[in-house]
Amino acid sequence: MSQVTAPLPLQSRFEVHDRKQFEIKLEYQPSGVDETRYLVEAHLFLPGSLNIDAETYPRADFYADIHNYVRFKTPVMAVQELLTSDASPLVRLEAWLRTGLGSEKDIVYQAKLLSCVLRGALRRFATGVETRCEGPVALPTEACATMESDVVAMREGVTQVLARFRQWLRSVGELRLQERSRASLRLVDEYVSLLVENGFRRAVADMKALPRGEPWLQLRKGLMEAVLREESYRKEHRLRSVLSPTGDNEEYIQRLGMLKKFCMNVLFLSSRRRQKRQGWEEVLFALAAGIAMAFATAVALWAQIRFTQVSLNFFLIAVVGYMMKDRIKEGLRRVLSRVAATHLSDRTADLVDPVTGRTIGTCEERVDYAPKVPDSVASLRHQDDFLTVSQGELTETVIRYQKHIILDARLLPRTERGLSGVTDILRFNVERFLRDMDEPELALEYVDLADLSVGHIRGAKRYPVDVVLRFTVEEEETDRRQESTQLVRLVLDRNGIQRMLRFADTAAGAPPGPMPWQSAA
Repeated sequence: MSQVTAPLPLQSRFEVHDRKQFEIKLEYQPSGVDETRYLVEAHLFLPGSLNIDAETYPRADFYADIHNYVRFKTPVMAVQELLTSDASPLVRLEAWLRTGLGSEKDIVYQAKLLSCVLRGALRRFATGVETRCEGPVALPTEACATMESDVVAMREGVTQVLARFRQWLRSVGELRLQERSRASLRLVDEYVSLLVENGFRRAVADMKALPRGEPWLQLRKGLMEAVLREESYRKEHRLRSVLSPTGDNEEYIQRLGMLKKFCMNVLFLSSRRRQKRQGWEEVLFALAAGIAMAFATAVALWAQIRFTQVSLNFFLIAVVGYMMKDRIKEGLRRVLSRVAATHLSDRTADLVDPVTGRTIGTCEERVDYAPKVPDSVASLRHQDDFLTVSQGELTETVIRYQKHIILDARLLPRTERGLSGVTDILRFNVERFLRDMDEPELALEYVDLADLSVGHIRGAKRYPVDVVLRFTVEEEETDRRQESTQLVRLVLDRNGIQRMLRFADTAAGAPPGPMPWQSAA
């Protein structure tokens, strides 16, 4: 019997979302101890010409450019497990129909969860087809047979899942459910249909490089028959989520996005903000006011003893004491505010399970400008001589974003494969960085060596922005600590993100990854 490898406590993935946003996807996987702490530090190294600092790009603007999603990891199940496993949402829905144990809220939850699990299975299938088709067109005989069996098994398994789910829907339709529950189940059915259509359509598109003959032609036809069957199903039920070859498909895209949010909301954790820093700042400001008042009172008492209250000297000293009190108060407020910014988080939130309503962890965030860069982060950027000597000599702005996640493993849901993890998706908008950039294209003079004629060639003006991430995982029970770093380079121009250079993951103290020119965009 093969041994199951334990998942890593923290996994990361980086990708360009669109021309103005890049995305960091983090997977937190507690090992089963009471509490696990995750510290994510992102150091942004910005060229000075972009005019980014604490004054031109304050904390409020930085947080406005961050879009954050935190959710449970989607349970991983193969299609055959959806049909047979006791943990399968489909099997649980059918059990509810037989026993009647559970509320309407429970069956809507299981139906939504079914769509999430099926979405994950279809994505893994399409990605597997794409990976296999990226290689040589003439696949080995064994690879051909394996791929053929996988495609057939997936198509037949999905067909069975849809048939049983829709049979369950027809049986439930005979019961007296609330209209809201009925509408929810109809929306799940529509979303499942769209998932199958898009997953199989993507797989067929990825198979375009394969030969046109058998068995590939028959595999394509089988997948497209399933696509057309789902399209006909939605037309039959007068659903408007049908692609139009000649239209702009605005309603299709809008409806698909809304259905995705509606069905996946059972996995998303809600965040309850807490003003932890504000409370401590008020205490510190009250302390500053007390010190200033003590000074003013001491001056007034001394003046009262030294001079009579009706004299000019007493009046002048009292005025000067009040002026000094006011300045002392404001000066201490600024000093204590900087102290609070150094030691307290900017934002604090409780992570709440959408089903049970229990707080399963906390999230604290903080932004620092011009922080001290750790050696492990600075050394990761020593990719060539220019970068090595330019640090500290050329103008550069460093912004550090810290995110501290604490998860209580005892409150996380469990699956057959163990403890459920948490997915943290951080999407960052770089539009503010583009404002002070030069024109993206330049005309360079060029001399032809053949006839010495002078012409012009195109030159691209782009700006590299390094993002170094340091991940730290601490387990409370075992006192185990793991640290790793990752370098990602964004290449920007005024139009947005042109490409992202990814470097190899690096453990603390290990040498950096490949040179930029060795990394594929």
